[in-house]
Amino acid sequence: MRLCASCALLGLLLLTAFDSSEGRIMVVTVDPSTTLVVSRDPGEPECDVCSAGDCSPTEKTLSGVEKLSLEFGCMKPQDVYSVKREKKIECTQSSCTPAPGEIDPDVFGDFERFLTWDISVPDRTVLTLDFPGGLEEVSEADECPDGPRYSVSTTNREGKIKATSYCKGGAAPRLLGLLGATAVTALCPRGVEVDSFTAKAAPRGEWPCPRGRIMSVLPDPNTVVIIQKVTGEADCSVCINKEPNQKCEPSHLRLEDPSNTTVEFTCPQPQEVFTVEINRDIECKDASCPGNIVQAESSLFPDFNRTFTWDLKVASTRAFQLDFPEPGMRQIPNEDTCPDEHTYSIVAYLRTGPATVCTFCKGGTVTAIAVLYKGRLYLQVPGNRKLEPVDIKLSLPRGASDTHFIAANYPDDFPDANEMQWSFAVPGMHNYTVRFGDRTAPECLRSEVEVEYHREEKKKKVAKLTLEDPQPQHQQGNFNMVLRNCETNRTLQGLTLSYKVSVMRSGHPVLCAVDLAGRQGVSLQVEKVGSDPYCEMSVDSRVGKKLNVAAGGKASLSFLDCPNEDVRLTASKVIECLNVTSCPATQLSVPTLDACLPMPLHSFTWRLQVPRDGTVELLSPTGSLRQSLPGQECDPAVSLHVTDGLPVGDFCKTGMIQKVQLQANVSVTAAARDFSKTKGPFLNVSFSQEISEDIIYHVSPEESSPTRLATPNWPLGMRHSSTVSWIVSVPSQYEAHVHFVNLSQPKCADRHTAIKVMMLGEEEEMFSRREDEEAEDKLMVPRSFYLNMSNCEPEEGHFGAVTNIVLQKKSNLLAILLGLAGVLLLVLTVLGVVCFVTKKRKKDRLAKEASIYIGKGNIFRPSDRHFSKARSENDSHVYDSIDESMMYGHLLGDASYADSMPDHFNGGPVDSYQTFTGPTDSGLPVIKEPDHEPELERFQTFLDPADSFSLARPRTPIDRQDSLGFQDRRMLDNELYTFKSTGDINTIRLSAVDMQPPTISEDSL
Repeated sequence: MRLCASCALLGLLLLTAFDSSEGRIMVVTVDPSTTLVVSRDPGEPECDVCSAGDCSPTEKTLSGVEKLSLEFGCMKPQDVYSVKREKKIECTQSSCTPAPGEIDPDVFGDFERFLTWDISVPDRTVLTLDFPGGLEEVSEADECPDGPRYSVSTTNREGKIKATSYCKGGAAPRLLGLLGATAVTALCPRGVEVDSFTAKAAPRGEWPCPRGRIMSVLPDPNTVVIIQKVTGEADCSVCINKEPNQKCEPSHLRLEDPSNTTVEFTCPQPQEVFTVEINRDIECKDASCPGNIVQAESSLFPDFNRTFTWDLKVASTRAFQLDFPEPGMRQIPNEDTCPDEHTYSIVAYLRTGPATVCTFCKGGTVTAIAVLYKGRLYLQVPGNRKLEPVDIKLSLPRGASDTHFIAANYPDDFPDANEMQWSFAVPGMHNYTVRFGDRTAPECLRSEVEVEYHREEKKKKVAKLTLEDPQPQHQQGNFNMVLRNCETNRTLQGLTLSYKVSVMRSGHPVLCAVDLAGRQGVSLQVEKVGSDPYCEMSVDSRVGKKLNVAAGGKASLSFLDCPNEDVRLTASKVIECLNVTSCPATQLSVPTLDACLPMPLHSFTWRLQVPRDGTVELLSPTGSLRQSLPGQECDPAVSLHVTDGLPVGDFCKTGMIQKVQLQANVSVTAAARDFSKTKGPFLNVSFSQEISEDIIYHVSPEESSPTRLATPNWPLGMRHSSTVSWIVSVPSQYEAHVHFVNLSQPKCADRHTAIKVMMLGEEEEMFSRREDEEAEDKLMVPRSFYLNMSNCEPEEGHFGAVTNIVLQKKSNLLAILLGLAGVLLLVLTVLGVVCFVTKKRKKDRLAKEASIYIGKGNIFRPSDRHFSKARSENDSHVYDSIDESMMYGHLLGDASYADSMPDHFNGGPVDSYQTFTGPTDSGLPVIKEPDHEPELERFQTFLDPADSFSLARPRTPIDRQDSLGFQDRRMLDNELYTFKSTGDINTIRLSAVDMQPPTISEDSL
């Protein structure tokens, strides 16, 4: 069924609405399924409402009327009247009536309206409401500023009502799976339109149900999930897997497989029908347990009522212990629940059967429970509640207190022939008293009921009492109480016991006499920092929360019931310098304090006072300091906090800061976990003349890791109009890469912030930046430099910066290029010299070589080496270049050819063609040539006369045609180079050298 939103009053039809001189008249129609009530608050001005002559001063109820005139006795009835309308809608398993076409416009849009739709549905029916505008769930206290406030309530078969409030405009356009009778209420202020919604009904109860719920379940290993029906809702089942392997159970399902499993319910809201138990087995070995009792937030069935259980088991002769964290657990009766809805229960499995040892809530005195052999721990958490478990010795609170305890199974019978022990840790300086409350004594068939008390300081002494004996009173120290049952007559009342333990202060204070006369300038302060109301401190009988002992004074201190963690001891020392030229250097060391002080020293502060023109210099005894910053944190065991009116920073030993100079009075506070383990002074202090900045750091960055520097009081910002500098020493082989990684700039009211970088010894700035300027955040500095930062008077914001400095080896590109150029020049020079020398030697050798003919004897050239091979066995006769017309050696053996040649060509075989008319020997000499070498492959035309014999050289005239520089034109271009005619010689000059041979003197020969 669709209900009109633009007119939320169903069944009301406006025929006429007009104003008369006496009041306002409205004509309405109300169908029989609607009840309309127009009512006036008696406190509002009088205004009658009349219909058909029947008037009422306060209220008019209408139902089943048609075109009824409703007349008000005032001009603005909407100011004093409100309208309540209730509409009944009947639904079947498939539809709802009345139909949407019966909805009429809203006639009371300017009235305050309370609209209700009562929708009834049959059994096995699911109702769905569609809101096209969307809904957003809100709490009861929230308001809806932009429209009506909706409330949807459902009533189940047990009569339980569940109501939820909504505002329009949310992301949920549909309310699914409403079971039972449903009421939709809309509270509409004046002039606010009501959005429409549609009601749809569908059958449920038969499988498969179209309005069921499907979820995916993935249990942890060694975990069992048990889904159990707790109501009589017979038409909702739970199923696993999907068709065709689906298996459904009407009331109980157990999941043990750790794999992903699909669980489907046949009803839309199974959390109202089923509960879930998540069980895990933990079996402990000899010394440890393989599991953790801590239960993290579980994603399984978050909107179901859940019970987490752990089954714990050890060897039959041993016990397991559950340790609870602070603030411990509080015991409650077994049937009660905890305020935070996280209720813990412990069940022990005895020979007589399981017994509930106790039920606990968070926040109490119980810190541990031990159970013999086997037990189970329960944690019950309701649906839609975030799981907030504890981390699973018995102690008592400080001060006066009464703590109640009960025996196992109380108020039922304590198990036969079993015992239960409580271990109590009593605070120091407190007395305890045990008082039994409700108890019943059983009829024992064997042995007796006993109560034993064991005290730690008297281990061998055990007090055995009965239930009727007086219990311990006004005792001190830790103790154990054991309740031991006998074998009882089970037909009668068994053993039950409840009791309380009362603790009160013993009244024994700790006294300490402090004498600071021998410790120059040292004063003490003791402050109460805990919330224990029973801790009482006094100095010289004056009670206070803060005790002071002045320098050089004496005092008597008293501490009553004050644990060490609730009080804090600090000490301080004043070091004053009146003249910086005469003040000696000093070391900041912690003096020894009185041993009677019961608490450890928390911190020690040195207050260094200098004149206005003085400077305090802080140096580390180990050589360097490090500022504690993100990425270079100090060890929290020991730290130094430096202030000069505002915090400068936290420092520790071993770092990159060689010295810190401060132009003001300085306080240095040393904090340590245990001052007895610290050795040597914390800092060395000296005094010097005034500096130009407020603070100067001397920094030597490390080559192996980045150096991080921060402005004073970082990250909160520097002092207004202050200046800080860092003098950074960079090794000669390195360059510094500076990066401003975290910079915050203020809006300045006076002056400007500034960041400057200058190399030491130079006046020119490498880098300069103000708060209103854009600049690079990275910089490379080639050597030691000076970094300065100054603050302005900020109008808003603050000035602070973190700077990273990284050292890197220098890479001199110019030197590398010059070196390469020098090497290249040297190589070219060497190559030039080699080429020149080689060319000169070759030219000189060619200029000195000549040909020699020897009529008898062996033919050789003095410049040649000895040939070890015959000519036919090597390539010594192969020339690099020679004129082809001169090659006839292989044809000279032809006699016919030789006869045709002129006479002067009939000489012996030579390497080149020459005219020779001298005598020749009958046989050629045998020439033994050496192995082939590259230099011997070059043909040498002439021999150096100095390498030849000392015999006189014959004067052989060389004709022009016989010269190597000419060629006869008559030769044919064939293999034999024969002549085409026998005419005169016609030569061609082949070379540009002088045609005349050089003159050779006798002396040269």
